[in-house]
Amino acid sequence: MSQFISVFDMLKIGVGPSSSHTLGPWRAAQQWISKLKESSCFLWVDEIKVDLYGSLSLTGRGHATDSAILLGLSGTDPEFIPIEEIDTIIAAVKDSSLLYLNNEKMISFPIDNIQFNKEFLPFNPNGMTFTAFQNKELISKETYYSIGGGFIIQEDDLLVDEIEVTKQNFPYPINRAVQLERYCEQENLAISEIVLQNELVLNTTAKIDDKLHRIWTTMLECMYIGCHTKGVLPGGLSVKRRAFDTHVKLIKDTQYTNPEDWIRAIRSTEVKFREILKWVSCFALSVNEVNASLGRVVTAPTNGSAGVVPAVLMYYLVIENHEANFEHIKKFLLTAGEIASIFKKNATISAAMGGCQAEIGVSSAMAAAALTELLGGSAAQCLVAAEIAMEHHLGLTCDPIGGLVQIPCIERNAMGAIKAINAAEMALETDPKEVKVPLDKVIDTMWETAKDMNKNYKETSEGGLAVTVRMVDC
Repeated sequence: MSQFISVFDMLKIGVGPSSSHTLGPWRAAQQWISKLKESSCFLWVDEIKVDLYGSLSLTGRGHATDSAILLGLSGTDPEFIPIEEIDTIIAAVKDSSLLYLNNEKMISFPIDNIQFNKEFLPFNPNGMTFTAFQNKELISKETYYSIGGGFIIQEDDLLVDEIEVTKQNFPYPINRAVQLERYCEQENLAISEIVLQNELVLNTTAKIDDKLHRIWTTMLECMYIGCHTKGVLPGGLSVKRRAFDTHVKLIKDTQYTNPEDWIRAIRSTEVKFREILKWVSCFALSVNEVNASLGRVVTAPTNGSAGVVPAVLMYYLVIENHEANFEHIKKFLLTAGEIASIFKKNATISAAMGGCQAEIGVSSAMAAAALTELLGGSAAQCLVAAEIAMEHHLGLTCDPIGGLVQIPCIERNAMGAIKAINAAEMALETDPKEVKVPLDKVIDTMWETAKDMNKNYKETSEGGLAVTVRMVDC
């Protein structure tokens, strides 16, 4: 049986621009500090070095990996740190060459103690090693791997028993899409209802609702901030924020004062048919512009693809169903999260392992299935929608210019959202019995494609647009 992956594992709140290159290393630093404390080494540490390998090294600066390491070692948490404090903490370390380790003790830390090593470790493309010394003597050395979506592992973790999904501990053990569809048919339940029953094993209804509400609130605030912030993105590419100008043209003179009021304001406008795609694109762009600025986003399933799911959900709320409420949001997020977990169990959600098909492709499949359920589709049609969305992202490479999560990443979120809506509409007009390519087969194909893909197209900035269009050309 497979390991259990919760919806809340796939929808994590964190800081941009990358779940594998920012959120993962941040969490790894936190976990390493916990190990230092467990082994009673923490008090003796007077020097730390960090080595980044493979993709973490090649695109680490553009993805703010070094900054994430500093923030994790400083004892901050990506879900709760005030965004305005990030630059201050990083600047203090760089200016003073001192690190307030876990916010408990000051140690010397020249910024070049974080080393970027281009070689790849054999276990995973996203490797990092933390080393601690006392009086120049080694007292701790641990290697972690960031495997996408903010997940981190060590090689020995594969030998540790996790929560297994079995009939004894979960009502609906799910590893493949065909199992999910079978449960839905047998129980006459929607995907979101099946998923909820599994989640109730670990959390109460109130706790689940609270977590989902916070996830949606973060998504909404992210869209709101992105649509109301103008200027140029950081990093050196001088990419202009586009969501602001698009939003001004669409919202016109409609009045509102906060994100919730903003939803009502958009609903009150007479959205013309040709403006629908502009709104969807605006929502997606806004999220990933915030992500590119080290803002707070929700992995869905990653930071680089964080704009697709909220954009499609917002589309449903302001275009499709003006009466929609939290119950609709809850169903959407539960369904989207389960689709992501099936991809993770059977393929990957990491661009460093599978290219952008593993991020934008998966996020588009998540959103397509979730939207199909809210539009009245059957469970089988939801899976058809996910299959259509992924099928037309197969082979998509990850080739960020300058290692920044900006070009082509931001626009790809808008395209992924549009494809998700289109996939849902096609699925609703499809008889699942006539479908030739089931979701499980397209997931298997995505994984085989990922393994065949040249490593230059897996988040290294050594192929594609990153090579043909250099930062100096911009």
